Formats: sequence, C-alpha cells, structure tokens
Amino acid sequence: MPLKINNLKFINNLKHLLVLSMTFFFMGVVSAQEIIEDEVAQEVVKKVDTVKTKNAKKVDGVAAVVGNYIVLDSDIKKEREQIKAAGGSIDGVDDCELFGLMLERKLYAHHAIQDSIPVSDAEIRRNVDYQIEQFLQQTNGSMEKLLEFYNKEDEKSFRDDMFEINKANELAQKMQAHIVESVEITPEEVRTFFNNIEEEDRPTFGTELKVAQIVAEPQVSEEEKQKIIDRLKGFKSDIENNGASFRSKAVLYSDDPGSASKGGKYTLHKKKPKMVKEFRQVAFSLEEGQISEPFETDFGYHIIMLEKIRGQEYDVAHILLIPRVSDKAVAEAKERLEKVRKRIIDGEISFADAAREVSDEKETKNDGGQLINPTTQDYNFELTRMDPELYSQIQNLKDDELSLVLREEDRTGKIKFKILKITDRIDEHKADYGRDYLKIKELALDEKKINAIDQWQKDHILDTYIKITGQYRDCDFKGNWLKK
Repeated sequence: MPLKINNLKFINNLKHLLVLSMTFFFMGVVSAQEIIEDEVAQEVVKKVDTVKTKNAKKVDGVAAVVGNYIVLDSDIKKEREQIKAAGGSIDGVDDCELFGLMLERKLYAHHAIQDSIPVSDAEIRRNVDYQIEQFLQQTNGSMEKLLEFYNKEDEKSFRDDMFEINKANELAQKMQAHIVESVEITPEEVRTFFNNIEEEDRPTFGTELKVAQIVAEPQVSEEEKQKIIDRLKGFKSDIENNGASFRSKAVLYSDDPGSASKGGKYTLHKKKPKMVKEFRQVAFSLEEGQISEPFETDFGYHIIMLEKIRGQEYDVAHILLIPRVSDKAVAEAKERLEKVRKRIIDGEISFADAAREVSDEKETKNDGGQLINPTTQDYNFELTRMDPELYSQIQNLKDDELSLVLREEDRTGKIKFKILKITDRIDEHKADYGRDYLKIKELALDEKKINAIDQWQKDHILDTYIKITGQYRDCDFKGNWLKK
C-alpha cells in the first residue's frame, strides 16, 4: 500500500503547518517576499556567496532562490518564531522541513504568476487594512510604535511590504487550489484505497452520535414588525430628502455587531456568496447611490445602500434592526415546547413527527429534526469534534432520552428554546467500509490530492530556476529541491 494512515496524518500536519506559516508570515521580515527578475537571480546568488565575514559565516544572505522569489538566511528562524508567537504548533518540525515548506510556497507563488492566476489587489489591501487594525490594538493605536517594532521608516512602506507578502501568500494558496480543483475520485478507487490498507493500519473512528432537535422561537408581533419597517423607512427618507449620512445612522442604530462600527459597510462579490440570499438579491438589484426598501431576512429587517460597483465587487452599507420580542412571547414559546415534550414522553407523538409539526427551525423540521454536521454534511457528529455548546447539551443524555427545554440566546439577543434527543450512537470502532464510506472517501480523496500536488511539484521543480545555498544544501528534503 503506497499510503499508511500515519503517513497521511503526517502529510496533513505538514499541510496544516504550511497554512499556518502562510497565515502568520506577514508578521515576519518582509524582504523574504522580495521578487527578483529571472536574469538577476543567478547574479544575486553569486554576490551573496562572496559576502562572508572573517569567520566564514554569511551576513544574512540568500538561502534560496525559487523562480522570481528569494528566501533569506534569517527568514527560517523568524518564520518559526512568528508561527509560535501566533499560537501555531511546529513541534517535531526541524529547520529543513520548515525551509522546504517555504520553498514550496515560493514555487506555488512563482507559477501562479506564470499561469496568470488572478488575485484581487483590492481584497488584499482590505486584508492589510484589517491586519494593521489588529496590530494597532497591540500598540494602543500608536502607528509610531508599530513602525518601530517592525523596523519600518513610514506607514506607506510598511503597507507596501505587507501588500507584497499577502499577495504572494494569496498566489500560493490559489495555485494549490488550482492544482487539485479537478481531482475527483470514483467509488472503485475508494474501494481499492480501503482494501490496500492493512487491517492493523486501518483508522479508528471515535464515538459518533446522531442528534435531533425541536425548536420554538418567540413570535414577534405584527405591530413590532411594522414599527421596525416604519423606522427603517424613516432612515431612508431622512437620508434621501435631508442629506443625512447613511454610515452615521448605521453606526448609531444598526443591530449588526459585525458592521455597525464600520458604518454598516460590506463588500459583496457576485461569484463569492458572503451574505444570505435575500440580502444579495436586493444588493445586486440596486443602482449606485440607491437605497433599498426595508426587507426581511432571518436576521431581522434591513435597508441597503449600494455605494459603488467595481466589476464583480459591490460596496454596500446596510442597517439592520432586529424586532424585539415581548416577555409574554418568550413565555409562550417555552410553554409551547413544554407541552410538545410532554406529548412525546406520553407517547402521543414521535419526536420526528413532532418536529415536522411544530418546530420553527426550517432547516431541520422536515427531516424529523435531525441535525446535519456542517463539516461532513451528514448526520453523524464525532463526539470529540462536536461543537462545545452542543456537546454540553447532550453529554449526559441517554439514547432516546429527551433533554429538558433549553434556552439559547445568540450574540444579537435573539432567544429560542429547544429540546434535544440522541437518535443513534456508534461507539468507537475500526473503519468499516460500508458504515464509514464517506470518511474513507475523504481520506482517499485527500491521498489523491496529495499525490497530485507531489507530482506537480516534481514536474515544476525540474523546470524552475532553483538555487539552494549554504547549510541547507545538506538537508534531506522531501522534494528534489537540489535537483540531484
């Protein structure tokens, strides 16, 4: 068997490390992302090789050139430090392995440029803005301290350097996705993959549960709904007729915690769904400068102003108002669910039929209340990977036992009640082809993708200018970086 499960886990750990290093590398030295022209590459290495101190140690020279990118000697240590500082784990990964991952990143980025894989400069700049906002929280808002910490002369050069780092990382990520986007796997390949794993090497899957729930949401009165709609219409009129600021009203009145402080601003992309369908439909139907009529989503009632259209990107601002439910409505929702729970316990109705009849959760009611695992898109929840809140609610339930009526409140203050039931339990077990087909298929597809990436690397290492210098020439790389 070409693949053992332990090896697969090791490769996946390295893939995770690569993502970590790409995520956190922007905090490190920016010169590592410097782009150089092909014809200059060899000359750079020659010059660096001659710059040595009297004790024969290089003065932070070029450790590697990959296509149009370079890696400096100091980058490996700083990469490790920055990953640790950001909370990443690199236990068991030595400098050679980390260096190899950095070479891979440069190879991906270089060929992404060669293959004209598009990245959005505007989106990258927004990421830089967000990152700098996060950095400034660590310096109490002082840009001077931030520039001093990162040894930068001015804000523009700092932003420019961060832009180049983010762009290179984005190129690398998109190149990886491009390599595997067409990789598919057939049922026969899945069977072959499973049969080729020795029985003692087959993975063990943890205890899995199937969970169902019935939800009762307090009902908002028609009077409250109309009050909210009228208030939004008042905002719209004040902005259109009196010149009031949409952004200011969003800051003062919007119930959306994610956008209120930014004046309600979001950027939508026509091909990258970000908001719920109703929100996108309204936004994409507007003209620049136009404000929508109030409309409803699962989150509440909105108005949207379309600020600017930039190709496939739409800059919008919105105001969200969430209708308030009365104490009476809250009490009625809880009482309604208590009665349903009693009917189920008394045997008057099954849990599944009760969910179909009375549950307010449209995503689950027609399926008898069965929850879908958002990660696997099936009904099974592995106990050790279950959402902590859901786990706390069902951890003491026996099979087929009903929970008490539980109250939940989200970050916007929206209240709901629910009862839960474990509908099936599969204890920890060795992988079984029939029962665990979807998980086995995922492992088989992962292996096929890894093999595709490995083959891509082998091919492109050979046709890319690569120069490794100094101590790293002694590394036992996974890839043929030394072209031996």
